[in-house]
Amino acid sequence: MSQWITLNSRDGTDVVAYVAEPVGPVQGGLVVLQEIFGVNSHIRAVADGWAQEGYWVIAPSTFQRVQVGVELGYSEADMQTGFGLKTAVEALPAPGVMADIQAAIDQAASTSGGKVGIVGYCWGGLLTWRSACQLNGLSAAVPYYGGGMTTEAEMSPQPQCPVMAHFAEQDHWIPLDSVEAFKRRHPGIGVHTYPAHHGFNCDQRGSYDASAAQLALDRTRAFFKALLR
Repeated sequence: MSQWITLNSRDGTDVVAYVAEPVGPVQGGLVVLQEIFGVNSHIRAVADGWAQEGYWVIAPSTFQRVQVGVELGYSEADMQTGFGLKTAVEALPAPGVMADIQAAIDQAASTSGGKVGIVGYCWGGLLTWRSACQLNGLSAAVPYYGGGMTTEAEMSPQPQCPVMAHFAEQDHWIPLDSVEAFKRRHPGIGVHTYPAHHGFNCDQRGSYDASAAQLALDRTRAFFKALLR
């Protein structure tokens, strides 16, 4: 079952979020963080898929503070719109969107009654990494090709929960040498690379790679199973 709910961040901001609930027993909570295209049909499908695994899943709109109801596709025009919205969110004074993600974590914990994990893609991957380092209540975090997370400034903090990270070896946004630097900085993190391009997990993008997506999903599934149940 799925529905839209409204979260209330600690500063009083209302944030719309997509919720997918499992049919059977709840195995834990999971926060899914969008790309730069909003909580669109792909992200909702990802949330639904994790709900089928037994998790109570919530995908907050991380664009809410700058624009309501964003749902983009993957055209060049959509890409430019998404980049602009991301830039606007990143320019907000702290804690900005991180407060909204904390609200989603708190909701997942209280509703599921179990441990909470977080997974995010592209910009959502960066936000997932920041969440692992800055926020409370997480037991596992999995960023997928988080743009910016391998820069010196972003990889300096230490995560407060176990992390597994997925990167693409042919990603023109995230140089492979920066991924290697990230691995050296965080030897305790499971870092996996795939012979694919940025966005390989999204079956609505031209860069979709079914074999890489499946392998990353299998690894993520096992990671969450070990840490959230």
